[in-house]
Amino acid sequence: MVRERGEQVVATNRRARHEYAIEKTCEAGLVLTGTEVKSLRQGRANLSDGYAYIDRGEAYLDAVNIPEYSQGHWTNHSAKRTRKLLLHKDEIVKLSHAISAGGYTLVPLKLYFSDGRAKVEIAVAKGKREFEKRQTIREREDKREAERAMRTRNRLGD
Repeated sequence: MVRERGEQVVATNRRARHEYAIEKTCEAGLVLTGTEVKSLRQGRANLSDGYAYIDRGEAYLDAVNIPEYSQGHWTNHSAKRTRKLLLHKDEIVKLSHAISAGGYTLVPLKLYFSDGRAKVEIAVAKGKREFEKRQTIREREDKREAERAMRTRNRLGD
């Protein structure tokens, strides 16, 4: 059987980058059932409401929606169940210290297959206030306008 190579992205959490200021990211494995893996291979997942937490020295991913597998039967999984994250103990300790500082949370950014194994990229993030979100949007629009002006200026100069 041929082994998969490379990275195949299943879902990204674009809303997290808007809602949170990302401090640090790390990669974690996921404990999944067979029908969850098959559903992910079809490219079906939603990370927008998801979050991670640490409980008694173990990390968990909650509220991530992986819909039921279409050809599954009574062995199908529940769509929003809590899934265990596979991390080394020292990584869990570092993450728990980072979020215990106050105001920080663990947010999933990307769900993907790396060399055939399901992985999730989680981030230590701090929630943005409303004015910070507006400022980020303004900066992005200003940068876009400047690039557009440079392109038109370069075209006229040729």
